[in-house]
Amino acid sequence: MPTKTTVWIAACALLALVGGCSSANKPTSENFTNTLNTYYQDHNDCLFPHGHTFPYEVAPGPTAKEEKTELDALTDAGLLTRLEDRDLHVDRYTLNVAGNRFAPRFCYGHREVTGIVSFTPPGPHNGFTETTVTYQYVMRDVPVWAGTDQVKAAYPQVAKSLAASPTDQATLATVGAGWQVPQ
Repeated sequence: MPTKTTVWIAACALLALVGGCSSANKPTSENFTNTLNTYYQDHNDCLFPHGHTFPYEVAPGPTAKEEKTELDALTDAGLLTRLEDRDLHVDRYTLNVAGNRFAPRFCYGHREVTGIVSFTPPGPHNGFTETTVTYQYVMRDVPVWAGTDQVKAAYPQVAKSLAASPTDQATLATVGAGWQVPQ
């Protein structure tokens, strides 16, 4: 039969274990920052998140001007070569040597969270406890081409990400094993 001391030690150990485990589930700036930085270490920001197939042709049409502006910015940055086919009335964009390093997604770095601005009160949603976190960040490992004026003008998200102290939001969820970015 266990003694009172043994029961007391076991209860304290259990409380310490539970308390230690639950600290990762607490809605703190530190937990949110660590979760987001772990996530972004393996998730780069990219111009084309699902990739882009090259060679790519832009024909006259309602989206031609926007597409040409975006692809011309990458051409000016030294990643693509543009060939105008006047017979077919298309502009054909192909990857050059520098472009092959970044294709097909053209990633321009990863975020490093520098601070938590705010977060919503955690609450149940689809079987998880969720919160929406607003955070500040800086971009790391940014290639030179992403900082060109042409690329920032053609891709507003790049300009926002490379500005001083940009902010964004992310939804975080936990089911008892710490906070995570839902996929």
